[in-house]
Amino acid sequence: MFLKSIKEAWTSELGQKGFSYQIILSILSVVIGLFMFTRFLAFVEDNPGIVLPDPILALFNPVDISWFTFIVMYASVVIAIVSLLPAPKSLMLGLQSYTLMLAIRTVAMYSIPLEAPASILPLIDPMVSEVGVGKLMTKDLFFSGHTATIFIMYLVSEKKSFRLFFLFSTIIIGAAVLIQHVHYTVDVVAAPFFAYGVYRIVFLLNRKYNKHFKEYMK
Repeated sequence: MFLKSIKEAWTSELGQKGFSYQIILSILSVVIGLFMFTRFLAFVEDNPGIVLPDPILALFNPVDISWFTFIVMYASVVIAIVSLLPAPKSLMLGLQSYTLMLAIRTVAMYSIPLEAPASILPLIDPMVSEVGVGKLMTKDLFFSGHTATIFIMYLVSEKKSFRLFFLFSTIIIGAAVLIQHVHYTVDVVAAPFFAYGVYRIVFLLNRKYNKHFKEYMK
């Protein structure tokens, strides 16, 4: 039944003129965006930043829970992809929102260069920290990309059960990176607001200029 719903959804959407090009471009934008973003991280890492006072982090010593963070993070990514397969438009919104989020993070980190918290226990992300740059990254701070990514999954999900799961995962990931002192508190608190902002921009642009979204309601 699940595979049948996927087939029916994609057959219907791909039968509409131009949609196949849009989904391909959306996927390519993510790949290119990640490639450029990892190169930008090397630039950030080699430049000085400022240290922020953080009374929340000062309350406790960091604990290395990298394995737990990665399990939650990448399990959420897999679940998001699988759950969105029967909803091509929502999947495309997610891809486009993620790409724009990377662009906004690039601007934010360039504009607000930060040093990592002195007590950080580095979170070595195999998908970002060492892909293509060959060194550990600790200054990809404002705002939390992990937290924002899962919140985007929450925003584009159509079923209530998945929305609740991703909302809970957002909270868990936000808490996890703080427990490890990977981010400042402001990085985590700001992330959902930026995620919602990029999602609304992508959503409204599609509703206005993309004929395939004229009747799309969320």
